[in-house]
Amino acid sequence: MHPLGHIILNRVDFLAQLDACLADVNLDAVRAHIAELRAQVAVWEPGGIWDTTPFHGAPTEDARVAFPRDVLLADLDQILATRTLQRTHYYIARLRKAAAEVRTGKINDINLNRWKEYDEIITDSLWVMERRDNSGAHKAWYWGNFIPQIPHQMMLRYTKHGEWVLDTFVGSGTTLLECLRLGRNGIGIELNADIAARAREIVAEAPNPHGVVADVLEGDSRVVDYAALLAERGIAQVQLVLMHPPYHDIIRFSEDNRDLSNAASVDAFVTQFAEIVARVTPFLERGRYLAIVIGDKYVKGEWIPLGFYLMQAVQAQGYTLKSIIVKNFDETRAKREQKELWRYRALVGGFYIFKHEYILLFRR
Repeated sequence: MHPLGHIILNRVDFLAQLDACLADVNLDAVRAHIAELRAQVAVWEPGGIWDTTPFHGAPTEDARVAFPRDVLLADLDQILATRTLQRTHYYIARLRKAAAEVRTGKINDINLNRWKEYDEIITDSLWVMERRDNSGAHKAWYWGNFIPQIPHQMMLRYTKHGEWVLDTFVGSGTTLLECLRLGRNGIGIELNADIAARAREIVAEAPNPHGVVADVLEGDSRVVDYAALLAERGIAQVQLVLMHPPYHDIIRFSEDNRDLSNAASVDAFVTQFAEIVARVTPFLERGRYLAIVIGDKYVKGEWIPLGFYLMQAVQAQGYTLKSIIVKNFDETRAKREQKELWRYRALVGGFYIFKHEYILLFRR
C-alpha cells in the first residue's frame, strides 16, 4: 500500500518515457515531453492509480512506482527550469534513478536516490520542538523522561528495520515504544524496580505491528551481563545505543546509591557514567552509533558543563564525535509558574536560564 497523496505509476512505462527524453538531443522536444508529463501529474487526483496515457495502471505492487505528487512536480519543474540539454538530461537521469533503483547505506533504510522525500528526518543541529509527542502510548507520567522525537529521529537515521537498540536508562520506556512504532527490536535497562515494572506494563500494552522485541529489564547498567542478555535473544551486538542519564543531582530519582543522581560529586558522576559506556562498548557494532542526551546544571553561581564532561569521557574511550545537537528544553510546570521569579534571579545572578540540552552523537 502507498500513502495517500502519492501518485502511482506503471514503472516500466514511466521509465520508458524518461529514456525517450534521455535519447532525444533536441532540447525543445525534451522540454515539451516533460511539460506533458507534468501536466498529467498536476491533474491527477489522489486515491487512484494513474491509468491515462501515457501511463497505464500496473497490476502488481512490484510493477508500480509511487511518488509524493509535490515531490514529483518539483522534480519536473526543476527539469523544465534548466537551460542546457546537458543539465536537462542530468536531472532526468536522476529522476529515472529514483524510479528504478533503491540505494540505501549500511546504517539505515533511507533511499538516497529519493532523499527529498524524507521531510520527517531532521538534519540540522538545532532542534526546536514545540511540544512533546504524546500520541499513542506515550505519556509524560515520569519526571525526567525525554521526548519521543529523540529516539524516533535516532532510529530513522542510524538503524534499519529489524535491528537492535539498547537503552541503558530506559525510564518510562519511551525508546521501546518508538521501537514498536518503527519496527526495531529494543532492550531497556532500568535501575528503579517500580519504574521498570510500570514501563514494562505500558510497553506490553502498546501496539506491536512489526512483531519486534521490546524488553524492559530491571538492573544496574554498570554491572549487567550484556553478553548473556544479548545471547538470550540470539544476538551478539546491537546497532544503536541510547543513553539519557540523570543530569547528576538536578533530580534525585531514588535513594539507591547506585543511582547516578546520587553520585557524590560531578567527578563521581562522570566516572560512573564512563563505566557504563565501557561496559556497553564491546556490544555496540563497530561503525554504529551511540547517542547521549544530557543537560548541564548550575551550582553556587557556576555553570557546570555536564554535557562537555561526558563528551570528553566518551571520546577518551575511542569514539568519534559526529555531532552535537542542541535541543530546546521543555519547561517544567514549576518553572512556568515561576517564570518571573526565574527571570529576576537570572538578572540578579548574572546567568542565563537553561533552555537547552544536548544530544551528543558518537560513532564507534
